[in-house]
Amino acid sequence: FHNTKKSSVNLRANKFKIYKIYRAMVQAKIAPSILSADFAFLADETKKMMDCGADWIHVDIMDGHFVPNLTIGAPVVKSLRKHTKAFLDCHLMVSNPQDYVKPLQEAGASMFTFHIEATEDAATLCAAVREAGMKVGVALKPKTAVDSKVLALVENNLVDMVLVMTVEPGFGGQTFMFDVMDKVEKLRTLFPNLDIEVDGGLAPGKTIEAAAAAGANCIVAGSSVFGSVEPAATIKLLRVAVNSETV
Repeated sequence: FHNTKKSSVNLRANKFKIYKIYRAMVQAKIAPSILSADFAFLADETKKMMDCGADWIHVDIMDGHFVPNLTIGAPVVKSLRKHTKAFLDCHLMVSNPQDYVKPLQEAGASMFTFHIEATEDAATLCAAVREAGMKVGVALKPKTAVDSKVLALVENNLVDMVLVMTVEPGFGGQTFMFDVMDKVEKLRTLFPNLDIEVDGGLAPGKTIEAAAAAGANCIVAGSSVFGSVEPAATIKLLRVAVNSETV
């Protein structure tokens, strides 16, 4: 079974080597997810990750409605901002994301990534986020297609990033879904300069190779980084996978 799984990873990595030219056009951004941090010491955990070489800090905001889990909101982001200048990559797994624009702006969020499934008017929401001075990301659940609505947001320069979920949103520690890489491949082929983020089950020597080969350059990693004995080394391995000429 182990050999079969390894072969599957290698086959997919080989399939996507053609996209290495696109990876040279975007920078690797490694974003440890504080969903895997010790919530009692978020400021310390954030500083530790930045000192270890992280580019962004990924903040999972869940409302207990759009997804069953409940995590943190704007007040915690505001408190964390007092202790760090890090780029706070906020992923909103919430219903009515438009209600979070002003609170997160005031809290000091850097990126506001909403789920395409949670809004009927993505273009208006994107404009509101930009007007508030934050970068805009749009997230897709594993079963959500890269359809005309998503493509229009990128083509019209309404978003700065597309987040392709590689697990179902709401919980950490899930198994990486390899078939979702087809969506990353499609986006990278169409948009060589786009920031494409993947979130869920990313780890060195296992799944990062497939994600990087498909064209993802923004890597969210939770347990693989926070649970590492040497998080700086883990972050470096993730970065090398994205930046390397071959996978």
